[in-house]
Amino acid sequence: MIHELFEIILDRQRNPVEGSYTNQLLEAGYQRTAQKVGEEAVEVIIAAGGQEKQRLVEESADLLYHLLVLLADQGVLLAEVEAELKRRHKK
Repeated sequence: MIHELFEIILDRQRNPVEGSYTNQLLEAGYQRTAQKVGEEAVEVIIAAGGQEKQRLVEESADLLYHLLVLLADQGVLLAEVEAELKRRHKK
């Protein structure tokens, strides 16, 4: 699903859809998207520190989504991140 979501984000980047939250983030630029990544990361930490498991799942999904939007905004492909993870795993 992460690959599918990233493809949807890239498609929104190429073919904006009026009213799309993804497009609103992309149009707002790096600073807004980076801010959302930070906010969601904090919410993941809070959820992990004592909220129900479902809340952690929800906040993790939000964090992953916003991170994917940030990657797309910066021209970083998911495959590049995966390649780096594979490189690190081989050490």
